[in-house]
Amino acid sequence: MRQIILDTETTGLDPRQGHRIIEVAGVEVVNRRLTNRHFHQYINPDRDIDEGAQAVHGISREFLADKPRFADVIDRFLDFIDGAELVIHNAPFDVGFLNAELDLLGKPAITTFCERVTDTLKMARDNYPGKRNSLDALCERLEIDNSHRNLHGALLDAELLAEVYLMMTRGQDGLSMVFEDSAQTIAFKRDGASLSQLKAIVASDAELLAHQQVLEQIQKESGGKCVWLNQPTP
Repeated sequence: MRQIILDTETTGLDPRQGHRIIEVAGVEVVNRRLTNRHFHQYINPDRDIDEGAQAVHGISREFLADKPRFADVIDRFLDFIDGAELVIHNAPFDVGFLNAELDLLGKPAITTFCERVTDTLKMARDNYPGKRNSLDALCERLEIDNSHRNLHGALLDAELLAEVYLMMTRGQDGLSMVFEDSAQTIAFKRDGASLSQLKAIVASDAELLAHQQVLEQIQKESGGKCVWLNQPTP
């Protein structure tokens, strides 16, 4: 499973008012592991940046003056996200801007190029109803160090969001995990051996205790939704 954890910075809040993307970044996650591959690009928007937006990300028009236009980087960007699931915090905002940029270039919507879009803000609101669910709040709740985040930045925020997403979804993929050995997928299949030939390995008391502690941590972080602890007793 390939995912791109994505973030953008913009000149303002509404692409319908002509606001543009000025920074876009994505970090790659494959089978729930960061690969150290990323895409990051500052973009010249050919327009002023709203004062409020600049106060958030600290990016000035002067800094962007020698940067490429969106049209210059679009092919590399689409190649990077091709076929992946996009994971975005407050996805409607970023998707709206990406679609506006693509429309200006005569290209179809972003969902044409990716598998699907997952909104981590919606996920967080479902998991933590009634609580603050900004990226900073989630980092604090999940004990992720964001002390170096003085201003918003697309690459830094994408990296932090990747940690947040992996923590929020920990334990949800247990039945569909892909095991890899030297990048070669191992397929586990029945080979027709008699069940009497199989050796049973019993967990030790220490292993059982460690397993229970992990389940309790998942239960806490998922707001009581750990399926293993919530199964009825036979």
